[in-house]
Amino acid sequence: MDQQEILSRIAAMVETEKALRERIATEESSGDEERTQLAALERELNQCWDLLRQRRAKSEFGQNPDEAAVRPSSQVEQYRS
Repeated sequence: MDQQEILSRIAAMVETEKALRERIATEESSGDEERTQLAALERELNQCWDLLRQRRAKSEFGQNPDEAAVRPSSQVEQYRS
């Protein structure tokens, strides 16, 4: 994925995230399924942001941004700690 594709994917996921949060907040359903979807979406979003940062850093330091790779969510999630 190139930078524009990653940004487009992030934008789409953010819209989905907003819709899920709204459904949870307005209690249109039990919320359990939406919370599960939201958690998975947040993990995927974090991976996309990480990939974008990797690509930008590689470009900045004269490396090939195409060498950036999606890291496991377990690794990316540890960055918040």
